[in-house]
Amino acid sequence: MKTIITTLAFLLLVAFTNAQANLATNKDASGTTITITVPVKSEKGEIIAALYNEETFMKAAPLQGATSEIKDGKALLTFQNVTPGTYGITLFHDTNGNQQMDFEPNGMPKENYGVSNNVMSFGPPQWKDAKFEVTAEPIEMEIIM
Repeated sequence: MKTIITTLAFLLLVAFTNAQANLATNKDASGTTITITVPVKSEKGEIIAALYNEETFMKAAPLQGATSEIKDGKALLTFQNVTPGTYGITLFHDTNGNQQMDFEPNGMPKENYGVSNNVMSFGPPQWKDAKFEVTAEPIEMEIIM
């Protein structure tokens, strides 16, 4: 169990710290837009999100990253120029502004997180639960933490 939690912590750290750098590489592509609304109880900090495909989900740097301030109890994030395919999104509430997900000594997350399709289970997020299809049409979704 501790190995799973340590692996989750490492992957989230790598994913979210590389998210902004990867966003720039996708700006010239053509595709659709994914808009995410995240209801949040506390307006402290920001929401950091990452867009993955099956090959990169929780294994490597995301395809794109996005951050959003929290206003009026929600955060709005956008991934642009997403080509048709199958994707998954992870996000977390960075309450202390350190750009990484923080964990308790026992490995449990200190900060809230969510996954596309809002399937939350014990252990790290799973691709089969988070995946969704992108076509040429814009997508709007809500992710609950």
